[in-house]
Amino acid sequence: MSANANSRITVVDIQHRTFKRALQGYDRTDVDKFLDEIIESLEDEATARAALEAEIADLKERISHFKAMEESLQSTLLLAQRTADEVKAAAHKEADLIKQEARLASEREIGSLSDRVEEARREHQRMLDIAEKAKSEIRSLLLSHLALIDRAPYDAASAPTPAHPEPAVAAVPTVSEAPPVPAPVTVTHVTVEATLLDDAPLPSTHASAARFDL
Repeated sequence: MSANANSRITVVDIQHRTFKRALQGYDRTDVDKFLDEIIESLEDEATARAALEAEIADLKERISHFKAMEESLQSTLLLAQRTADEVKAAAHKEADLIKQEARLASEREIGSLSDRVEEARREHQRMLDIAEKAKSEIRSLLLSHLALIDRAPYDAASAPTPAHPEPAVAAVPTVSEAPPVPAPVTVTHVTVEATLLDDAPLPSTHASAARFDL
């Protein structure tokens, strides 16, 4: 049985290998012994190779498993990153909406307060105008009453008499008796009451009737 140069020699090939006998050939015992050593060495190598191949197959399987785990972890990380980005974007959007709503609410509140302040200012100015008008009317009314008092004739008979007459003073002799001259009229107390009748009512802090002592 011949072996091709391109084919591998197996243990079975060596066991069944036969050699031709020659007159001055090798010792058959030595050749068989050497062949047995070769067979034993090849068997050990075959055993070791089979073990290595099994170990390589196991390592390949573990590597494949680790690759699958790596791909799964990468997918999980990508999904987690995508989810985190979406949550972050949603949080930013929610924060922007809250800020915008708060700004609009504050603007509405400020506008309402501004309107109330302006209304209070107008009401205050209206009260001031009413008070100024009332003072002007009272002043005109008093001036007209004073003018009437100045134009009214004095009636000595209606003048009030003092409760306790003053003691008589001794007459001083004069050359000629002259008729007594009435004393000058002195207005000691005048009371004027004015009631305002106006279309616009006076503020609650002002009285509708004014009393003046001159």
